Amino acid sequence: MKKVHFIINLFVLALLIGCSSDSLDVDLDSIATPANISALTTVTQDNTGKVTFIPKGEGVTQYKINFGDGSPESDYITAGGNVVHTYKEGVYKSKIIGVAVNGKTTEVEQNVVVSFKAPENLVVTITTDLSVSKKVTVKATADFALFYDVYFGEAGKPDPISANNGESVSYTYKDAGVYTIRVVSKSAAVKTTEYTAQVTAVVIVSPTSSAAAPPNRQPGDVISIYGSKYTNVAGTNYFPDWSQGGQGSSWAEFDLNGDKMLNYIKLSYQGIALADNVTIDVSGMEYLHMDVWTPDVEKLETSLISKSNGERPVVKNLTANQWTSIDIPISAFTSQTGFTVADIYQLKFVGTPWAAGTVFIDNIYFYKAPAVAVALPLDFESSALTFAWSGFGNINSSVVTNPYKTGLNVSEKVVKLEKKSGAETWSGASLNLESTPDFSKGTTVKVAVWSPKAGADILYKMELSTSPKDGNGNPSVNIEVHATTTVANAWQVLTFDLTTAAGFSTSIKYDRIILFPDFGVTGAGENYYFDDIKQSN
Repeated sequence: MKKVHFIINLFVLALLIGCSSDSLDVDLDSIATPANISALTTVTQDNTGKVTFIPKGEGVTQYKINFGDGSPESDYITAGGNVVHTYKEGVYKSKIIGVAVNGKTTEVEQNVVVSFKAPENLVVTITTDLSVSKKVTVKATADFALFYDVYFGEAGKPDPISANNGESVSYTYKDAGVYTIRVVSKSAAVKTTEYTAQVTAVVIVSPTSSAAAPPNRQPGDVISIYGSKYTNVAGTNYFPDWSQGGQGSSWAEFDLNGDKMLNYIKLSYQGIALADNVTIDVSGMEYLHMDVWTPDVEKLETSLISKSNGERPVVKNLTANQWTSIDIPISAFTSQTGFTVADIYQLKFVGTPWAAGTVFIDNIYFYKAPAVAVALPLDFESSALTFAWSGFGNINSSVVTNPYKTGLNVSEKVVKLEKKSGAETWSGASLNLESTPDFSKGTTVKVAVWSPKAGADILYKMELSTSPKDGNGNPSVNIEVHATTTVANAWQVLTFDLTTAAGFSTSIKYDRIILFPDFGVTGAGENYYFDDIKQSN
């Protein structure tokens, strides 16, 4: 590692590390190369060709500009500064060079159009953001133009926002409503070209994406009230109302592309009631979890209601227009005087402001940290764990007593994959992990395999189950490694080097493993057995 001992003035020091000491050992090699380099280029409307460069980027302490017209490069420009250069009429390929404190550079090429003709063929596109309330984006393109100004028409905001010709600029209004946007496209000519349109800034009143998927858990570690991940308490009433319709409050079950969630509208107080004569004891749990999305509720008060001693509230702040993941310790309820959580039969939600805002709630469940978890290494011996293998492509999967307790494997329990006659060539079985692998323990996986034949291709796969789906509906973040059996009707250990898989990264939290017996071959009614799936170096 290269270290340089240097003296640096307090101004630069504050910019770089926010520290007041003026003599430091700094690891320069660890500082990243500048990124996202660009420059806003504006030109005066007086036929002089005087262009101003305002460079920007990430991890940059200073810039240089190669103007692209054969003239010398600019002097160094500090972050936040600018440089002016006069061009003759023409189109030039400038270069914006960002320099980090360690001297690393990044440069990008950017066209500079200097025309003494007024912009022509102005095309303006205005879009309303579908996920951020009251946000609009403007993009303007015109022949002969270098840049454009946008006046967004909000009271008290008279100054325009500038953007390069063909690039986009966004703005978020304070209030919803109809506004007049004026776009002024500019070249080096005296005359400009304008476009005016009305736009409606709207409040997004529902989420456009789902909350993060809950992790895999053992049935005994979770009590689920609402959501699709776990088994919910049966007979639950999610909309008992409690006479709140008179406050203007209402409710619905919102369906976001098949993902359902609770929707409480003009929330005064609403809640959830378990079935008659049903209570749950959550004293063995550690947290209450839920995911909440809102456009306008500032705080959510959540109460657990006990059959024997009333209710106790906990208040959490919400962030507008995004999912807020909430985990409330059960102790936050039980620490309130005289309260037990052994007979909970209702949950109550109260909104701030009162009866004025809307919330969407998903994934409501109580949980505790597992004493043991389905995780590597896997030997299938634990009676405390449920190994929920799921077969696909006409394969049956199950954990069974080892039918071949000989040779390398004399353990009691193994995984049986029955590849039925006619099973798909890609058939296999998957198992969700409740704790993701720690790759400091090894990036090679060894698996004990019993195969009815030699030469069978065994495919080992790992997935990030929450990653976007590919064209086949499977998680797009995954790795695959092959190994081939060399003996028949006997146990052997196959080795899968994960580092050979395309896209493998130790930073990815893979949470699913999949085994494919005799991959690429149609099923012939044969059984394959697997055991002792473990990491090694």
